[in-house]
This record gives sequence, structure tokens and C-alpha cells, in this order.
Amino acid sequence: MALKLNPEAKAVYRAIREEIRKRLVLPESSRFLDAFEPVSDTKEILRRQDYLRENLPRIKPELRDCLSRVMPITFRRDFLHDRILVVDESEVEKAEKLNLCEVTPNIEDTEEYPLVLSTTGHGIDVELTPSQVAPELYVLPLWENRRTLEALARIGELTGRESVAPRILKALRKLDDVMERQEAIDSIEELVAEKERELNERISEKLERFSLILSGKELLGFLDELKARNYEAIFRHFGGIEGDILDLINGAERELGERLGVTVELFSRGELYPVSVPPERVEMLREELERELKVELYLRSREILGEVMPLLQRLKEELSTVHELDFLQAAKEFTGGFTFPGIHGGGITFINGRHLFIENPQPVSYVVGKMPEGFYAPGSEVIKDERIVILTGANSGGKTSLLELTAQIAILAHMGFPVPAEKAWIEPLDELFFFRKKRSAYGAGAFETALGAFVRALRTDGRKLILIDEFEAITEPGAAVRIIGELLKVAHERGFYVVIVSHLGEDLKAELPFARVDGIEAQGLDGSLNLIVNRQPIFGKPGRSTPELIVERLARKKRGKEREIFERVLRAFREG
Repeated sequence: MALKLNPEAKAVYRAIREEIRKRLVLPESSRFLDAFEPVSDTKEILRRQDYLRENLPRIKPELRDCLSRVMPITFRRDFLHDRILVVDESEVEKAEKLNLCEVTPNIEDTEEYPLVLSTTGHGIDVELTPSQVAPELYVLPLWENRRTLEALARIGELTGRESVAPRILKALRKLDDVMERQEAIDSIEELVAEKERELNERISEKLERFSLILSGKELLGFLDELKARNYEAIFRHFGGIEGDILDLINGAERELGERLGVTVELFSRGELYPVSVPPERVEMLREELERELKVELYLRSREILGEVMPLLQRLKEELSTVHELDFLQAAKEFTGGFTFPGIHGGGITFINGRHLFIENPQPVSYVVGKMPEGFYAPGSEVIKDERIVILTGANSGGKTSLLELTAQIAILAHMGFPVPAEKAWIEPLDELFFFRKKRSAYGAGAFETALGAFVRALRTDGRKLILIDEFEAITEPGAAVRIIGELLKVAHERGFYVVIVSHLGEDLKAELPFARVDGIEAQGLDGSLNLIVNRQPIFGKPGRSTPELIVERLARKKRGKEREIFERVLRAFREG
């Protein structure tokens, strides 16, 4: 059953949840966080604690980087126009329902297709299953997500969980050479153009070093050929350089063939300089290579899929587990240094609690209800299992922050999480109410609203913790004592836990003998005239407020007539 929270308490829960959520690497992981909303059931709280105790220690810092490299793997269901499936007449309807490629009962219809599949003994024999007709639709997404598979393999190593990713990656290596050729085919124009430029440069360098010794008659013939730009005749008749150029061309074609995985003859032998390749020849080569590669890709994919298909369900589970691990790493990062609270039947207690949203907070210990064995803080020897506590003391001394910390610890404990304290104990609650001081709301309307909300918190039974910040700020002090006193009597009669921040501690104590009054005191001014405050409440002792110290600070800061007036007021404090 969910822990009921009033709007201010829900705001504390949302702030905690956001702190955890922003540490997630994968947005989808928030669904695991959703499963940890605060609950009131003791067994569920303990189950969550056991789960986190077991799993948080396994989370290593390196996990975050691995998680950031995990992407969803989606197996497509595309219609492939590069193949046709030949089936018997009786199988046509079944084959068409696959909706993966063209289907025909006639072998004559297959002439234009690079890949012909068949269940009748023609082409490449297949069964009528998606994995047989189009294995690439399974294998290519795995190939494209190798980075994810590598991350999953590393996550398995870090968490000590067996992963199927290494076996899938090993099988995918059979596709390496096919995909290298695919990459080369995709950039064939650039490859040919680069080789053409390189070849002409090398021929040009060879021509620069070319020298001839000619007779007069040969010189005249040479000049005629040069004038006609008949380089082929010059190379053939004057100097024997033609063989060297042909060697360069053959070498360039061999290099291209190695990249493309096929023997090619692209460059013209008719005109040896400058060499060039007609665009139509490049396009014809591309089409030929793509037809061959489609067959090779299909055959390799079918082989690979035979190995990895039994692993795909496990892979899906691993990908789901990644989100759980992401939640765990965010939870561990958020709760570093926290401790799991003990469950007991005496309210809420914590030792050296640290406010979640204050930088470098002073640790504070506090008890509402029964004091557990082993607890100690200033004045704790006077604690008598008081469920109603009045917190008094210095302005800006940390009273509101202590209420907030109490709410934070209570909510985290009911989520099943560790809490920001050295030690903590809590009684599982049914409801948590937090009433903040509304600094901008005054008058009858504000008083009526606040009073109504307070009464609603008291009207039903159950295990409740009620935190109230300066209720008297919205009404007259005299009326506040009577109203608050009677409401706290109702809370006491119903067995609720209440912490109320008030400057009316001594007046309320006179009305409520069952209540404990704690105090946070200012101890003086530092060299910069800032208040020195020990934020640890002293149990059972009302805290002095700070007017005297504020007057002293002003007296020391001001000059002239203003200082004289403040010093007079200060003397009145001390003499009185």
C-alpha cells in the first residue's frame, strides 16, 4: 500500500526522485524508479532493502560508461525488392503472408533478380520462415549495433553475469570481409577517381624522367606525333616506355580489385596518357558487384543466424537488464555513504543525518518517539518516548531544515532506500504530512486554509508523522497557543507523531505536559558578525531565540546616532 503524502511531502518525494532520475543514463530506466514509490507495508520495505543490499555492491563506477554505449536493437520487417521466392502454387498464399519479398510459382519470373530463393529446387533452397527468406533482417541490426554488444559484454564482466554478447560478436566476424566490400562498393566512384588521379601522377613523373636519343629522321617523326598528341605512338616507337605504363595500370587495377574483392579491368589500354575510366563502366561494375554481394550477404547471414538465433531471447533479456542496472547505478551514485534504516515500532530516529539539498550540511541527530538503544545526542538522557515534539530556537538556526531532513529520511526509508544518516530507525507509516511556513500568505484566508489542512491530517486513524513549520506565523500569538495546543492534544490522543517548529515553546509546554520541547541555540557572533549556531537541537531544553544577538550585530555594524540607539536597546536586553 502506498504511503500517503500531502502536497508538501509529495514535493520532497519529487525532489528526491528527480535527483535519482537525473543520474540515469538511459531514459527508459525510469520505469524501475517508478516501482520504488514510498509504501507503508513493512514486508515490502524490507524486500526492497534486501534487493538493494544484494545488488548495489555489485555496481562498479565503470558501468556508467558502458551503459552510455547501449542502444536499442530493433529487428526490422522490411520488404526486400532484391530477391524473389519461387514456390509451388499451393505455397503462394503462405509465402505472400510473410510480406518479405516478391513471390512467384514461375521460374521464368526471376530473370531480373540478383537473388533467387526457392522451395522447389530452383535457386537457393529455403524454408518458408522469415529467418530463411531474409536472414539479413536479423543479422544486419546486430552488425550495426556491435558497439552495444561490446558494451553488453563488458557489463557482463563488471557485474559477474554471463552475457551472450561475446558469442554473437564472434559469429558476426564472419561478416567482416563482406561488409568491407560493401563499404568499398558504396564509395566506388571515389575509389576509382582517386586511383585515376594517382595513376596519372605516376605516369607524369615517369614521363618527366623519360629521355630519348634520336636520329634526325626519328626526331621529325617524333615531332609529328607530339604535334598530333599521339602519345601511344610516341611510347610505342620512341623509347619502350609503354610497358612501364602498362605495368602501372595493371598494378592500379590489382589494388582496386583487392578492395572490391574481384578482378577488374577498368582503364583503357588504347590511350595510355592521360588514363581515365568512363562513368558508365564504373556504374556497370557497381551493379555487377552489388548483385554478387547480395548473394554472398544472404549466404553469410543465414550461416550466422543459425548460430545466433538461439541467443536472441537471452540478448533481449540482457537489454532489459541494462535498464535495471542503470537504475541501480543511479541509486548507488545518489545514496553513496547512506545507510539502511532499521525497522522498529517507535517513531523515527537518526544519528548524524545530512540534509540532501544543503551543501556541506552540519550532521544532526534527532528522535521523535521512542529512543533506540545506542542513540546519543546532547540532552538525549531526558527523552521519554514523546510523540509530540516542539522545536524552538534561533532564527536561521536550521529548524526548517531539520523538518525537511526528517521528511527526506522518512520518504527514502519508505521507498526501501538507504537514508542520509550514520544510523537510522523508523516505524513504517501510513501517512506523512509536511506543512511548510507560507512566508507570503497572511490574513484570515491563509489561517483558514492552514487550519483546515491541519484538521484533515488529524481526522482519520493510522500511523502518521506530521511536520509543521511555525503555524503561529499566520495568526495572533495568544490564539495560536490555544489552537495549536488543542490540535496537538488531538494528535497525542490518536497516537500520531508530530514535530512542530514554534517560538511559543514554553507557552505550549505549559498546556501540553506530554510534549517535549527541544531547542537550537545561537552561541554568539563570529569575526564577520555572523551568527554562530550549533544546529544540533538540545533535547528537553527550549532554545533561546536570536533578537539579542541581532541587536548586538546591528549595534556593532552601525555608526553615529543609529549605533547609540541599538546599544541602548542591547543594554535593556542585558539588564532585563
